[in-house]
Amino acid sequence: ISKKAIMEYRNLGKSGLQLSVLSFGSWVSFHKQINDKLAGDLMSMAYDAGINFFDNAEVYAHGESELMMGRMFKKKKWDRTSYVLSSKVFFGWHGKENKPTQKGLSRKHITEACHEALTRLQTDYLDLFYCHRPDKNTPIEETVRAMNTLIQQGKILYWGTSEWSGVEIMEAHRLAEKYHLIGPTMEQPQYNLFHREKIEKEFSMIYETVGLGTTIWSPLASGLLTGKYNDGIPKKSRLALKDMDWLKDQWLTKDNLKKVERLGKLAKQLDMSTARLSIAWAINNENVTTAILGASKKTQLTENLKAIEDKEKLTPEIMEKIDSIMKNKPVQPQY
Repeated sequence: ISKKAIMEYRNLGKSGLQLSVLSFGSWVSFHKQINDKLAGDLMSMAYDAGINFFDNAEVYAHGESELMMGRMFKKKKWDRTSYVLSSKVFFGWHGKENKPTQKGLSRKHITEACHEALTRLQTDYLDLFYCHRPDKNTPIEETVRAMNTLIQQGKILYWGTSEWSGVEIMEAHRLAEKYHLIGPTMEQPQYNLFHREKIEKEFSMIYETVGLGTTIWSPLASGLLTGKYNDGIPKKSRLALKDMDWLKDQWLTKDNLKKVERLGKLAKQLDMSTARLSIAWAINNENVTTAILGASKKTQLTENLKAIEDKEKLTPEIMEKIDSIMKNKPVQPQY
């Protein structure tokens, strides 16, 4: 990140917590694609660039991702008060071997998953703890109470949701208010040029009313928005991984690739990569607190961090051009 690109920090919803507008996540890369040394180097690059939020989850690489990040934090000896660390609960980490009590959002699994994450990450508390999906088998009240207890015990500082609907988030807030508990502070939805409805439409009232921080994932649509899939699937890329067929089917359509090609031409005119344009576009939305970057190479991270400088180039005219390429701008409800 160049000297002139100063990291920007935004409040997480209506909370006082400030997160760097770009953050660093470990979803596919840690353990599956990279080793400890590279993980440590990437984390240092992120931290030195002003990134203060590191994202993880129990399910990533069946717990191995958190173990790896935990080893790196221990080695680096950074001041624990200088960064924000998250985990997520829902899927469990035993994969198909999960027993009924080892997944979901029951008080039991939430409590145990928190303790397991603390052990793996070698830390005393989590700054952010997410319900990784809604759980139809557990009353939302039980989940809200379990999270509130963890906050009271000092094991987590803020709790939130990931891929919940606006209705489910508001129900959690209603129950929290009714029973004088602490409601969710943030949501982690997917948000990118192909995936816009939730952030731009469904949550539009929630930002205004109870407030909602958003730590968005996949700003590059699993790499599609880098342009690297325009001519097929590179060997060591994410979509070449065995268990990623579902992503491949979702993203690699002719229509999508054509749009990426057109975005690439626009990015070139602006003297940036397609990836940087896509990330800059995501953080140009003021309702995005932070966009989580993943990386399996140092060059990737160096390049994508430049999106902070690129944001200034996104004038209203450029934003309109992007919309005319994508043709998917959500229509706002008329109040």
